[in-house]
Amino acid sequence: MTTSVEQLKHDNAQYLFHPMAHPAAMRKSRPDIIARGEGCWVWDVDGHKMIDGVAGLWSSNLGHSNRKVRDAIVAQLDELPFYNTFRGTTHPRAIELSARVVQTMQPDDVGAVLFGNGGSDAVEGALKLARQYWKLRGQSERTKFISLKQGYHGVHFGGMSVNGLANIRRAYEPLMPGCFHVDSPWLYHNAYTQDPEELGRVCAGLLEREIQFQGADTVAAFIAEPVQGSGGVIVPPPNFWPLVREVCNRNDVLLIADEVVTGFGRTGAWFGTRLWGVKADLWCLAKGISSGYVPLGATALGRKVADAFFADDGSLGTVSHGYTYSGHPVAAAAALATLDELERLDVVGNAARVGAHFQARMREFVQRYGIVGDVRGVGLMCALEMVADKANRKPVPRSSDLPLRLAREAYRRGAMVRVSGPNMILSPPLVITREEVDHLVDILHATFDALDRAP
Repeated sequence: MTTSVEQLKHDNAQYLFHPMAHPAAMRKSRPDIIARGEGCWVWDVDGHKMIDGVAGLWSSNLGHSNRKVRDAIVAQLDELPFYNTFRGTTHPRAIELSARVVQTMQPDDVGAVLFGNGGSDAVEGALKLARQYWKLRGQSERTKFISLKQGYHGVHFGGMSVNGLANIRRAYEPLMPGCFHVDSPWLYHNAYTQDPEELGRVCAGLLEREIQFQGADTVAAFIAEPVQGSGGVIVPPPNFWPLVREVCNRNDVLLIADEVVTGFGRTGAWFGTRLWGVKADLWCLAKGISSGYVPLGATALGRKVADAFFADDGSLGTVSHGYTYSGHPVAAAAALATLDELERLDVVGNAARVGAHFQARMREFVQRYGIVGDVRGVGLMCALEMVADKANRKPVPRSSDLPLRLAREAYRRGAMVRVSGPNMILSPPLVITREEVDHLVDILHATFDALDRAP
């Protein structure tokens, strides 16, 4: 470490604006400084060891010390640290990764891929390509987007406009026009029913009604996460996504799957859309594609969409979108090694097997603690929702310090967790073992027990 621990603690939050945080609050309650990681474990600058219950931020699917990915990064730095992929130039790793992603997504009928730097880029690319696709099809009035309340789609203006989280949108309004939201299929909080199948039908019906109200010939796409992550790990009923696919087909509307969190194994399936047995038209990918080792995002185009661009004989099909670092060689090398490791280690299968044990252990919290109203999840993603009134499903208010106190107690006991509103969100590395899951859950039980006893 080139800077002393004392200097790091002094400088912490003095000059750095942290994402999704108030700068003044960060100066008052300074962020944790994570200095080292190995496997599913991290250490802070004081040497305090913790199991990483959030995989960095839904990202470190292979854990923090995969040697194969590390060696691929070093080798690429020695060979070619950077070159662009703009018109007329490219490099070997970008070519190899594009072919590999399309091959990996062959069951999804993917035809091409556009690279960016992260999830927000991937969403922005999908929204732009969706509009451009309809122009190529001679339907230039198809410009509108519909999405779900509680959905999270990044922080670019396009993605933020289709976000369904009001607290993230408000500071930057007015946002992009032509974006509309319908209710999420959220079993724990909805005004319709407690029957999952009925809720799936109701919410798919609300989407179709909104499409028809707007005029189907003005709607470019519906965008949603296969499982809503940041909004509280909202797992839809099994019939919802198949019904959504039918609605989009009937109305000739593109379906965009935001797989930034769910892609590459998080749910126990390679992609969240596969979990629900459907094919999207565009996919937004990031995080797990490189296991978070180097920033990378990608927009995958279904063959129908890709073919419209390949078939264009004019200038309208020119992709006037991209970034200096699109398909960065070091990021592409990291992604290629990540995909190799996902297959070699059967990481997706591990997420399904260990994820089933994880979900079973997490369900213990609803019965054991009065402050836990709901536990939601699938695979290796889970949320515990804290409530002020369990009988009426009333979540603790945003002003409550309870979730943060729980997070701090878990940290002290050796577990890194994340809180968002009333939810404690968990998304450990996909290589986590059954024993490590038990260790994490046991720490959380001790954490909740300690808060239950607190005055």
